[in-house]
Amino acid sequence: MLPPAPSHRILIVTDAWAPQVNGVVRTLTTVAGELRAMGHVVEVIGPDRFRTIPCPTYPDIALSLLPRRRLIRLIEAFRPDALHIATEGPLGLAARGWAKRRGMHFTTAFHTRFAEYIRARTGLPVAPIYAWMRRFHGAGAGTMVATPSLQRELATRGFRHIRPWSRGVDLDLFTPEPRETWDLPRPIFLYVGRVAVEKNIGAFLDLELPGSKVVVGGGPQLASLQRDYPGVTFTGPRFGAALARAYAGADVFVFPSLTDTFGLVILEALACGTPVAAFPVTGPKDVLADAARMVGAVDADLRAAALAALDADRHACRAHAERYSWRACAEIFLSHLVPVNGAPAAE
Repeated sequence: MLPPAPSHRILIVTDAWAPQVNGVVRTLTTVAGELRAMGHVVEVIGPDRFRTIPCPTYPDIALSLLPRRRLIRLIEAFRPDALHIATEGPLGLAARGWAKRRGMHFTTAFHTRFAEYIRARTGLPVAPIYAWMRRFHGAGAGTMVATPSLQRELATRGFRHIRPWSRGVDLDLFTPEPRETWDLPRPIFLYVGRVAVEKNIGAFLDLELPGSKVVVGGGPQLASLQRDYPGVTFTGPRFGAALARAYAGADVFVFPSLTDTFGLVILEALACGTPVAAFPVTGPKDVLADAARMVGAVDADLRAAALAALDADRHACRAHAERYSWRACAEIFLSHLVPVNGAPAAE
């Protein structure tokens, strides 16, 4: 860990950054802000500083093109006390390569199940991809992971030096009031997030449920889902107060993903007093845990979970979300960082 000091120079290198809208970007943006408020100097190097090309099959994601030379200049100009490599894309690879060549130490994070995402799009097996990711993260001094179930899973896949790092929620923005009224038959079953194949949204939209289904978000699957499900309300992306009202105005938030590593949207829904229905997988089963019956339902039968969640306690939902603080999240992140010139990195 970093030595005690009033201020450290912390560098975060990430392939996921604004204008992308996802949980990784929200986490890094918010944690960087909290660290600055604590007195640290934080620099984030993302694709916005490089020439980029659209990611195949997902053009909303920008991939940095041949970033190594410019990235090295940026790293060396900043002179970090600690380096955190957040993603396994072109920038993450270039930063990892620089650190290994210079004998510098760094931490990583496992934010995204790329193996499952690639399998969903191409059908390729996950084992070789996990082997590559294990090698990528194994060069660091520690890999930060959001949930206990994912920690256990990665350990069985041979990952080492795993560090717990939970998440937070903006309790001032995401509140039970005001609510979107929705001029639709009740109950309202809501999905919020990227509209992409790996999110398994069809599993939600195929359910026979009373009332109405609403999807908030954008992504590569939006047009096809709008065509295939004309009875569903698609709002497109929402942000800030408009997003909070959408959560608060729903009766149940349905989280159909089988591949997320946490699911920040779960906390946002709960903070707005809206119960959650989900499969019993990494993310929902960790966040809801022993409070699941009070704040929603997890079930292999997603329809059963959605209907059961209608009976949850909206006050309990808010109280459960209040257990998650972004300041605590930032403090945990800080505790896992290592000096770039400190003890040897993990093998």
